[in-house]
Amino acid sequence: MAGLRERKKEQTRQRIAAVAWRMFTERGFDAVTVNEIAEAAEVAKATLFAYFPTKESLALHGVGDDDLAGIVARRPAGQTFLTALRAHHRAFAAGQLPEADLDALLARVRVIRNSPTLQNAANGLLYQQREALAQVLTDEYGPTAAALMAAQVAASLLTLQETYFQRLLGGASAEEAGRALAQDVELAFDLLEHGLDHTEGR
Repeated sequence: MAGLRERKKEQTRQRIAAVAWRMFTERGFDAVTVNEIAEAAEVAKATLFAYFPTKESLALHGVGDDDLAGIVARRPAGQTFLTALRAHHRAFAAGQLPEADLDALLARVRVIRNSPTLQNAANGLLYQQREALAQVLTDEYGPTAAALMAAQVAASLLTLQETYFQRLLGGASAEEAGRALAQDVELAFDLLEHGLDHTEGR
């Protein structure tokens, strides 16, 4: 019975998110109200807030879910944290984005880019990721070194993400963008592991 309740709750969550994103795509994030989303999703406003405490959290559902701190904390003994993060992002880049999902992804990227409110909220999620990663690294490296390491990793991953989306928005196919992302992941982690001098002689 508990499993059925959880499935129904997840179905409701997904329905609300799908309705909201359709409206955001059609009209823009700032033009759509929470009341309109609740009415279109056929739920009470209080129900919507039970799943998503803010309109921003609804729009960014699934964004910033990459658990960098968890990946590092769960890595095998003897493995460096950069090796663990490289393996994770290498596997992500190797996964093929279905072409059928490309339009929906690009629509979401455009909505976020066109809303300063959402951009600020997304930046807040990235900051939380960075802080969590720094916390995990602190015991091993100390607070200052951990903060610097986490900041460098976060900046590199943000650049990878932005470059990937820019290629897609520029007309690259999902396959082309994926191949380029795989190369960028290796370059980014080479630089993180070996420093800026790694580019000399290229």
